[in-house]
Amino acid sequence: MTAARALFAERGYAAVSADEIVSAAGLTRGALHHHFGDKAGLFRAVLEQLDAELTAEVAQAVADVPDTAGQMVVALRVFLDLCQRPEVVRISLTDAPSVLGWGTWREIEAEHALGLIKNMIENGVAAGMIIPQPVEVLAQLVLSVTIEAALMVVHAKDPATTRQAVEPALITMLSGLLRS
Repeated sequence: MTAARALFAERGYAAVSADEIVSAAGLTRGALHHHFGDKAGLFRAVLEQLDAELTAEVAQAVADVPDTAGQMVVALRVFLDLCQRPEVVRISLTDAPSVLGWGTWREIEAEHALGLIKNMIENGVAAGMIIPQPVEVLAQLVLSVTIEAALMVVHAKDPATTRQAVEPALITMLSGLLRS
């Protein structure tokens, strides 16, 4: 997985052959097929590992933030920062939708980040900070808009300027969840 991750991040899924991956890892093609089925299965495992790491980084960043509103702002900022890493841009935001299909990509994204978002929403509702809503629906919508914001930034002609516009707009939108 380490060899594949480095190659996928550097050149992209389509430009890396399965033979090149197993050669870089010092393994056989049979080992690839035994553990992952094929190159796409290995890519999926790499994506899941990467997304788990990103979710853990966001969770760590918000761990000491005392209130839900602050957690949401910190989580958003950290997530947008993480999405600018070249391996995240290439693997998670560029190649994953086309390699795995949009539905599978979104399932994996949801598997990792959705729990963190649901927890923030549930805590905010319990504390009276967030207007009660169906948590599952609201969390999925927050995840979707956050991923879309990241895509806007990384695919922009001027990512820095786009980030400066996207972040406050997204914070303003999410602040609509808070009680006045």
